[in-house]
Amino acid sequence: MTKQWVATRPGGSETFELVDVAVPAPGPGEVTVSVRAAGVNPADAKHTQDGDPADFPLPIGYEVAGVVTAVGPDTDIASGPVAPGDEVLAFRVRGGWAEAVTLPARDVFAKPPAMRFAEAANLLLAGTTAADLIRVTDVAAGETVLVHGASGAVGVSLLQQLRMLGARAIGTASAANTDTVRRSGGEWVPYGDGLEARVRDLAPHGVDVALDCVGSDEAVDVSLALVADRARIATIAAFTRAPDAGITAIGGSQPESAAFRDAVRQRLVDLAGRGELVVPVARTFPLTEARAALDLLESGHPGGKIALLP
Repeated sequence: MTKQWVATRPGGSETFELVDVAVPAPGPGEVTVSVRAAGVNPADAKHTQDGDPADFPLPIGYEVAGVVTAVGPDTDIASGPVAPGDEVLAFRVRGGWAEAVTLPARDVFAKPPAMRFAEAANLLLAGTTAADLIRVTDVAAGETVLVHGASGAVGVSLLQQLRMLGARAIGTASAANTDTVRRSGGEWVPYGDGLEARVRDLAPHGVDVALDCVGSDEAVDVSLALVADRARIATIAAFTRAPDAGITAIGGSQPESAAFRDAVRQRLVDLAGRGELVVPVARTFPLTEARAALDLLESGHPGGKIALLP
């Protein structure tokens, strides 16, 4: 048996309960992982908000890092051979907010030795989302990219990936997060009234691409004003406005995005292993304090990634 967080009914974190569940022995194509850290993401709560009550309880948690304790027959993980005792990370999984979990081996990767478990458990959801935004807008070296919400988890990964690509990134954030944007490779600009003019001052020759991680009207309006080709504006948050505005809205449940995000995972793990993609972790919480961790995340000011430590 293991402790695992589940949503008992549709709703927010008030529906979450820490329960005892059985951990099945791994079959062919599966491994069991003792969780050392579980990532905390906005999607963890969003996917429990609605749905058929008959489908509940739902296990919570999309990404983990830990140590393999058992391997199914004739099984390799996504990155190659595996054995008990190996340190791994996994995404996209179900039920990662747990002490232990049995997972499809195709979603498990060798953890870079230099990465701490809390960092590894927060690498891939944000990282694959950022890579997908770059894909759908076809960013190229030398282009200027405006990133809304540049100090958030996806924004920080975006800035680093854009820097590696050779693109120039201008990132919106509060004054408190200026250093976060600059450390990640972006040029900071404060959001709020006058944002369009401030970006034009930084980029008098124009902005080629806008990537929105916020979903605010300001982010959409400024993107529309600055980017000539609406096909080169993408959002992960402004789903209501995107169709009428003619911009691209992407999500991990879309088949094309899901396939791409799965395919790019190993590349992102390799980049993190070389120290080229860094995951800033602001705080860790015991597994039992998952609600407090989620409250901090939903405050909008976590200051970096958050991990649960069983």
